[in-house]
Amino acid sequence: MTYTIHPSAIVDDGARIGEGSRVWHFVHVCAGAQIGKGVSLGQNVFVGNQVVIGDDCKVQNNVSVYDNVTLEEGVFCGPSMVFTNVYNPRAQIERKNEYRNTLVKKGATLGANCTLVCGVTIGEYALIGAGAVVNKDVPAYALMVGVPARQIGWISEFGERLPLPCNGEGIAICPHTGASYVLKGVELIKERSL
Repeated sequence: MTYTIHPSAIVDDGARIGEGSRVWHFVHVCAGAQIGKGVSLGQNVFVGNQVVIGDDCKVQNNVSVYDNVTLEEGVFCGPSMVFTNVYNPRAQIERKNEYRNTLVKKGATLGANCTLVCGVTIGEYALIGAGAVVNKDVPAYALMVGVPARQIGWISEFGERLPLPCNGEGIAICPHTGASYVLKGVELIKERSL
């Protein structure tokens, strides 16, 4: 075994867990889950059957990653943040055939206690602030806060707020890495170095 599982954790037969991953206290990983390399699942995390968690993700304490959620590489899920998978749940009506897919792209951060309404896509390196409620797709590098979540700016891959207007044109440089970002309308693009 090339990963670590705390004795109190339950990992169902068939779950795939990548090299160097850590499964902490009272975690439950269902049989169909696919978990990448170098992943950390904090205390009291639940991972459903139809879940894919990419390499180097960190899922903090008390997060339930329900069926039809995909986390790409390097996603951070803050403590007690919430995923959903049914848009209009009822206790007495079976809706397992109505699960909506939720995709969190590479490098995104989901702040503590935020909620993602099912069916959304969170763009690469976006940052969802603590307590925000996301009910629509979020562009790459967007900084989102509030209920419902609204964009208040842009964020670098390093996690620093970029001095750009919310709309229009502009260029910003990350003060920590020197990487440059170009705003074209409502899309922020990181310029690739040669």
